[in-house]
Amino acid sequence: MTTTTPATLPTYDRFIEPLLRFLAGRPEGAPAREAHEAAADALGLDAAARQQPLSSGAQLIYKNRAGWAHDRLKRAGLSDSPRRGWWQLTEAGRRFVAEHPAPLTPEQLGTLAMVHLDVQRLRPVAPDAGPDEAAGVPPQPIASPEERLGLALEEIRRAVVAELLDTLATVTPAFFETLVLDLLHRMGYGANRADLQRVGGSGDAGIDGIISLDRLGLEKVYVQAKRWQGTVGRPEIQAFYGALAGQRAKKGVFITTSGYTAQALQFAQSVEGIVLVDGLGRLVGWRRDNVRRQGYSGNSLCCNEFSG
Repeated sequence: MTTTTPATLPTYDRFIEPLLRFLAGRPEGAPAREAHEAAADALGLDAAARQQPLSSGAQLIYKNRAGWAHDRLKRAGLSDSPRRGWWQLTEAGRRFVAEHPAPLTPEQLGTLAMVHLDVQRLRPVAPDAGPDEAAGVPPQPIASPEERLGLALEEIRRAVVAELLDTLATVTPAFFETLVLDLLHRMGYGANRADLQRVGGSGDAGIDGIISLDRLGLEKVYVQAKRWQGTVGRPEIQAFYGALAGQRAKKGVFITTSGYTAQALQFAQSVEGIVLVDGLGRLVGWRRDNVRRQGYSGNSLCCNEFSG
């Protein structure tokens, strides 16, 4: 069974012709939502494909791509939105469809998708470029502006994570443990910084930090933060579980700069109260989401992961 991903969905230029044909059959126009579904039907998108969201989570991908396809038709003078949420072909659009009864060629779709933009392309055309490229027809699949922005932000995030991990490899264990607690506090764990206590060092019994989730300190999360070159195995997670038992603790978070073996993951899933965070990148991602998304719960790790 093929898994549906954003990369396997039709690019927005492929929504152009289905929209043209649908609106040509509705000379009085149609609601945008109906046009979205008609284009998706024509492209053979199943229910799973129609549930794929943009990386921002703000909109479903197929609706976003249908919207950009209609934007290109409007720029070409072939369609219009006489009122909010209503799409209708112009007289020029109806003539265009009548003059092109056969499926549009890739060159024609490329012209509609790119040439009518009122902005210059971000990269210059090579002197020896072919006619399609010189005309603005992209040689690669077309992504909508939101998707290009999402890809750029993801590339930046990955670069920041990689640089962060390289830097963390050079700091002292005490600095690393303190930094992890600082990050957890900035994510919303503990009413104030004093609620996150570093206890790492010789004789720490496998516990590097303690987070008090309430002012009385009745609910605590125990943290182990380790830099690791290879993957963390089951013995290390079992040792952490034993350290939690020694503290009569019910909640523990094991954070590493690397990853975990399958056996380590299986063990953590077989017991209650342990959350594994790999690569430290997930914490960076959660922190980013805290900034970008409204409605984020600062205690999502400590509360949601342990609920059940």
